[in-house]
Amino acid sequence: MSGTTDPGNPNDIQVGDIYEDCSFHPVLCTAVDEVAGVVLSGISLIDGTFPRSCDALRCGPIRIRVEDVMDIKRDFDGYARRRKEELRTSDNT
Repeated sequence: MSGTTDPGNPNDIQVGDIYEDCSFHPVLCTAVDEVAGVVLSGISLIDGTFPRSCDALRCGPIRIRVEDVMDIKRDFDGYARRRKEELRTSDNT
């Protein structure tokens, strides 16, 4: 990490990082486009789809540890349900 946080990319996700996209897929970041905001693009580690893109500020992508990817892949539907509930709960507080 650079030490200073870009307000458009608060989690400082960079090429090579793994992040959770809007559909709860762990994604290997392959590009960070800063022309019109900060758009993260990458490849899903669940099904290989690409490009998967998220706005770093509006979508709220979070980093995922590489150690967690296989657990997420084993039960992706369960993971997505848990994350949706977590987000729903945090929105209500």
